Amino acid sequence: MDPSVVPAAPKKPLRDWSLDLLLWGGLAVVLVWAFKTVDLPNLPNLFSNSENMRNYGRDFLNPDFSAWRVLVAQMWLTIQIALWGTFLAVFLAVPLSLMASRNLSPAWLVWPVRRVMDLMRSIPDLVIGTLFIVAVGLGPLAGVLAIALNTAGVLAKLFSEAVESIDKGPIEGVKATGAGRLHEIAWGVIPQVAPLWTSFALYRFESNSRAATVLGLIGAGGIGQVLFESLQAFDYRTVSTIALIIVVAVTLIDMLSQAMRRRLL
Repeated sequence: MDPSVVPAAPKKPLRDWSLDLLLWGGLAVVLVWAFKTVDLPNLPNLFSNSENMRNYGRDFLNPDFSAWRVLVAQMWLTIQIALWGTFLAVFLAVPLSLMASRNLSPAWLVWPVRRVMDLMRSIPDLVIGTLFIVAVGLGPLAGVLAIALNTAGVLAKLFSEAVESIDKGPIEGVKATGAGRLHEIAWGVIPQVAPLWTSFALYRFESNSRAATVLGLIGAGGIGQVLFESLQAFDYRTVSTIALIIVVAVTLIDMLSQAMRRRLL
C-alpha cells in the first residue's frame, strides 16, 4: 500500500446517525422540558436571600465541639451499621449473582432472579428502613437490614456481570477432571472473580457509610438521628460539627478501602 495515500475516514451509516440524533436530541428535549419543572428559574433566589445565608453560614463556620465524644460514638455506630449491612449483603449477593449469570445458570432461572435483584435495589433505603422499623422497632438493626437488602441487589448485579466476563478455560479444565458443578464454581469461577468482588464490596461499604447516616433520620440509629434532631432545633453549630465528623470518617474509610484494594492487585 502506498504510504502517501491516506485512507478515507470510515463513514457512519445513516441508521447509526439517526439513532445518535434520536438519543442526544431526545436528551436535549428532556432537559429543556424539565427546566421549569425542576424550578431552575428560581436559581437567582440563591443569592437574593443573602441575610439568611449569612446567618446560617456564621453558625455553620463556628462548630460546637463540646459534645464531640458523643458525636464520634454515634459516628462509630453508623460505621458499624454500614459494616454489618455490607457484610450481610455480600452473603446474599454471592448466590444471587451465580444464579443470575447467563454463562452458569439456565434462562428459566436467570430471568426471575434478575427481576428479584431489580426489586431489591430499586426500592429506596428509606422505604426499606421504614419497613424494618415497623418489624423490629427503632434502632440500628433496622438500618443494618435496610442496607443489607438494598446493597445485596446492587452487589448481585455487579457480581453477576463479573462472572459473565470470566475466562471459560479454568472452568473447562476443572470440568475435564470429572468434578461436579460446585467444584467448577469453587475452583474455576471464584478465583477469577474474588478480587473484583472484594473491590465492589469495599466500594459499597464506602457508600453505605453515608447511606447509614441518612437512615438515622428515620430512627435507625447512628449519627443521622443526632443530625436530624440538631436540624429540627436549628442548632447549626452542632450540625457543622457532625458534618466535619462525617467528612473525616468517610475520608478515613476511603483511604483504608484504597489500601485494601491495592493489595488485591
